[in-house]
Amino acid sequence: MVDNNIKDSDFSIVLDTRGLFCPEPLFEVRNLSETLEAGQCFKVFADDPAAEEDLKRWAKRTNTEVLNFKKDDEDLIFYFKKKK
Repeated sequence: MVDNNIKDSDFSIVLDTRGLFCPEPLFEVRNLSETLEAGQCFKVFADDPAAEEDLKRWAKRTNTEVLNFKKDDEDLIFYFKKKK
């Protein structure tokens, strides 16, 4: 489900993977997620075109909710919520 009413200020945990290329953005997101509690939300910036499919697939596989996803020029911006 995509929630278009999300405010950036609701996401205090931000991971910037811009400049990293496959598979590094996925590794960084996975490592961050492992440190979070269920229910915590986090925002991820990426600019590797492969990250869109990789991170959406990772979210589905790990039962992490994609609250929103945006493209801003070359930036990919993901809003995640850890579910378990």
